[in-house]
Amino acid sequence: MIQQQQSLVLSPYAALYDIVVPKDNMLRQINELVDFTFIFEELQTKYCLDNGRNAIDPIRMFKYLLLKAIFELSDVDIVERSKYDLSFKYFLGMAPEDPVIDPSSLTKFRKLRLKDINLLDMLIGKTVDLAIELKILKSNSIIVDAMHTKARYNQKSPLEILQDRARKLRKSVYTMDESLKAKMPAKNTSDVLEDEIEYCQKLVTFIELESGIAQVPKVLNPLHLLKETVEDDIEQLRLTADPDARVGHKSADSAFFGYKTHLAMTEERIITAAVITTGEKNDGKQLQTLIEKSNAAGMQVKTVIGDTAYSEKDNILYTTNNEIELVAKLNPLITQGSRKKEEEFLFNKDAGMYVCPAGHMATRKARQGKKGVGKNQQDTYYFDVEICKSCPLKEGCYKEGAKSKTYSVTIKSDEHAEQMAFQETEYFKAKSKERYKIEAKNSELKHRHGYDVATSSGLIGIEMQGAMAIFAVNLKRILKLVD
Repeated sequence: MIQQQQSLVLSPYAALYDIVVPKDNMLRQINELVDFTFIFEELQTKYCLDNGRNAIDPIRMFKYLLLKAIFELSDVDIVERSKYDLSFKYFLGMAPEDPVIDPSSLTKFRKLRLKDINLLDMLIGKTVDLAIELKILKSNSIIVDAMHTKARYNQKSPLEILQDRARKLRKSVYTMDESLKAKMPAKNTSDVLEDEIEYCQKLVTFIELESGIAQVPKVLNPLHLLKETVEDDIEQLRLTADPDARVGHKSADSAFFGYKTHLAMTEERIITAAVITTGEKNDGKQLQTLIEKSNAAGMQVKTVIGDTAYSEKDNILYTTNNEIELVAKLNPLITQGSRKKEEEFLFNKDAGMYVCPAGHMATRKARQGKKGVGKNQQDTYYFDVEICKSCPLKEGCYKEGAKSKTYSVTIKSDEHAEQMAFQETEYFKAKSKERYKIEAKNSELKHRHGYDVATSSGLIGIEMQGAMAIFAVNLKRILKLVD
């Protein structure tokens, strides 16, 4: 049962907060900046209003998850820290002497209360509304990009996952007390999963009971991670794979296994829209959705800044029809062509035909494809194959036995021609220089808020993780701009 009226914190020790949590503390500033009652309003239908024992305040549970996103800690560690960190208790709306929740409550909150709600768009929309209200969101440009997040299990076998986490735990112990190396349980040398699980259990027991350093924060974090993996994740480990994760490519020779988060961000560095997909999805196909979500959040998008992935023809048509400037360079294959020896075939403007390196002119030409449908049209020029058979330059040009010899030239569409002219302007070049900002935002999400690796499996899990991480970075940015 959920309480329909929020309770006030009444404690004889409440004055401690004014002493130990200064006004410039980030958590105090967030509390004063954001009215979290929207969480209560959104989630109250997930609770019974007139039956059962009182549930933990959903706003407090949400704030626990926000603390996890800000400080990149496990469920166990975030609850443990909230026992003694008064800035955490102040942020959570607790009296200094109040007991904390059980860490398992966070798992139930994620699975039962946050299920079936569009948390990602709701939280982004809330921060955009806040930025507009504070008059710090002034630009009508968005910068778009996609970042990759590796799946939690990352195509590793269950054995490799356990070995990796046990290795990190041992390393943290050795840095504290190298003499413990001789006392630790003997490493597992077999390739049997059950044997590795048994070894990890022995390692956890030894560190907790005999090492004397189990409570040191540097050891505690990897200890909890391994312990949770062994005790709570055995079933998932046996499945070995994330069911939704897919292989995507960062470059021609670099791949990852996981998800993509497609972002739209203003020039003030506030994220206005996000779409989370599996790793193999194309970046450019998400542009229209990002623009529509940004507009729905309160933006009036007039300019889109992105890389070459966003300059496909459909996007050019969409932005043109909606009177939006697309600051994204065309693919070099369109602007420069793909032939390495293009200069060897020369165009004779008087005859309207191409001439081959041996000086022979094409005999006819034909246009391939339909105008305005699918790919760009091509002009194909046909040469006399009987001349080619006896040509001294036929090696590498004419294939022996071929019934025809052609040379094709792609015709640039009107849309491509206009975009080529636009990307040569000084305005385009100046706007393009703003794109670096989203690379910095990607780095912040990955390295400061743990968004480089998924904390759970499945699209639902990564969407929840992404929602909290983006909400955290947007709030931090708003605080920075307000100051």
